[in-house]
Amino acid sequence: MARLARKRSIIPGFGISMGFTILYLSLIVLVPISAIFIKTSGMGWEKFWVTVTDPRVIAAYKISFGTAFGAALVNSIFGFIVAWVLVRYTFPGKKLIDAMVDLPFALPTAVAGIALTTIYSQNGWVGKLLEPLGFKVAFTPLGIMLALTFIGLPFVVRTLQPVIEELEKEVEEAAVSLGANRWRTFRRVLFPQLLPALLTGFALAFARGVGEYGSVVFISGNMPMKTEIAPLLIMTKLEQYDYLGATAIAMVMLIISFILLLIINFLQWRTNRHAVTV
Repeated sequence: MARLARKRSIIPGFGISMGFTILYLSLIVLVPISAIFIKTSGMGWEKFWVTVTDPRVIAAYKISFGTAFGAALVNSIFGFIVAWVLVRYTFPGKKLIDAMVDLPFALPTAVAGIALTTIYSQNGWVGKLLEPLGFKVAFTPLGIMLALTFIGLPFVVRTLQPVIEELEKEVEEAAVSLGANRWRTFRRVLFPQLLPALLTGFALAFARGVGEYGSVVFISGNMPMKTEIAPLLIMTKLEQYDYLGATAIAMVMLIISFILLLIINFLQWRTNRHAVTV
């Protein structure tokens, strides 16, 4: 009787699938992350604190997280516009522009870094035009943010596109028929439905930017205390065989990134909950 009373799953194989999922995530995600904490624990608290609070390391943290946040914010604004145009309008060359959005995915990051440096350096096509105006892009934090904007744009666009496609136009027409103008319709009807996806795209672009190395190392100039990013500092520590120092820096980056992503996920959850209740 107990066996008959047991509620069966509609989809068979849940036990095996769940076990494989946990095993796969453990091998791919949890074990490498645990290795960082285990390795760092062997250096002692005093040495760990001296390593992660070094002025050069603090400067690298500020550059990495600051430029990643700025690039993700820029991508959230302009990526939203790109996704909206690609979904809502029909124009010549639309498929070509839509394919260009995925170019940062296909292009090796080192190639992207070299190309951006060539264009925005002092003697580059765009750099030599900006130089007389007092704008210097290459070998500055602005250049780093430009590279991170380039590699992070697809995350925002591809996250928003399916959500925009699923928006019901009847709801917009109803809002307009009730006297709402375009701005109010967008702000009160459309944007609340798009905000969770926008936060997801922001989080993905930010996470990618924090750990980016290939496209940044060329355009940054790698000047300590000015344009040196944390991933490059980790590579420097590894080249010096300072494995404990490298893992200590990586662990702090991991903790900060996890906290920031947790906050973003919480905001996304609150937004979804508010949208459902409204």
